[in-house]
Amino acid sequence: MNKPHFIDDPLYQLLRGGQVEEFNKAREAGQSCDLRGADLRNVELQGMNLKGLDLTGAYLRQADLRGLDLSETILDGASIRGAHVSGTLFPKELLATEIALSLEHGTRMRYR
Repeated sequence: MNKPHFIDDPLYQLLRGGQVEEFNKAREAGQSCDLRGADLRNVELQGMNLKGLDLTGAYLRQADLRGLDLSETILDGASIRGAHVSGTLFPKELLATEIALSLEHGTRMRYR
């Protein structure tokens, strides 16, 4: 698994800058964004539309994921250590133990 990296993509830059509404509008307008392996540590993502995005190998450590619907988001190999996950809906393919291990120890989540 590669290390997380900063991506030279306008939509990624919106997220890093806390501009979630602008990110959602751009996605609704048909713009795409590759967030595989993205460094999203400490980023507030509340309200973000993650439906259908691929966050394989992304670092979401200490990110604010509260209230997000991640049920249609690919999180294989992502790490969420210390993330805020109250009210977050995870993909049903991710076992609760995988989520808990990632939250507590930073392990990368694996689908069953």
